[in-house]
Amino acid sequence: MVNKLFGEKIGMTRYFVEEGKSIPVTILKMGPCVVVQKKTLNKDGYNAIQVGYGEKKKSRVNKAQEGHFKIAGDRCFAHLKEIKTDDTEELDLGKELTSEIFNVGDLVNVSGLSKGRGFSGVMKRWGFSGGRKTHGSRSHRIPGSIGSSATPGRVHKGRKLPGRMGHQRVTVKNLEVVDVRTDMNLVLVKGAVPGSRNSFVELCKA
Repeated sequence: MVNKLFGEKIGMTRYFVEEGKSIPVTILKMGPCVVVQKKTLNKDGYNAIQVGYGEKKKSRVNKAQEGHFKIAGDRCFAHLKEIKTDDTEELDLGKELTSEIFNVGDLVNVSGLSKGRGFSGVMKRWGFSGGRKTHGSRSHRIPGSIGSSATPGRVHKGRKLPGRMGHQRVTVKNLEVVDVRTDMNLVLVKGAVPGSRNSFVELCKA
């Protein structure tokens, strides 16, 4: 039984339920994901399938990748991911996995890369309050003291400092599936999910 699928984030909109209430939803295009390789307990030490998502031109892949994709068909893929499963017998090479595995009311976990915010200071990155905003102050947005005097005479690892913010893998758990449009492979989940529009996301049953 496959409980995970890959796709992309289309964007956000509002969704009206029967009571007339408007709720914010994120539209996800999940699949079709094509089974490219099967991994078995005897050969690989675990049971899983490798799936491909997002078609790619043959001219954009190397010979090794082209040979790997040829086993499952003539299509090449931009993303390759593994899905662990107990039974791989029914999942033949070239089989398409679509949004049909999800149902309205399911709780799902959504993973993706958060938006990159570039180099940010401690107030934006960590929520520091900053220094005094009075006349004569020279420490408006700086982190303040980060040292530890003569002992140990260095800055401790893990100290919250300025740096690159965002563009990290984030998982939002227990989001409710509001609607499933199998004809367009669309899954509508309640609330926001990480990532920008058209970014690669992973949808897994909670």
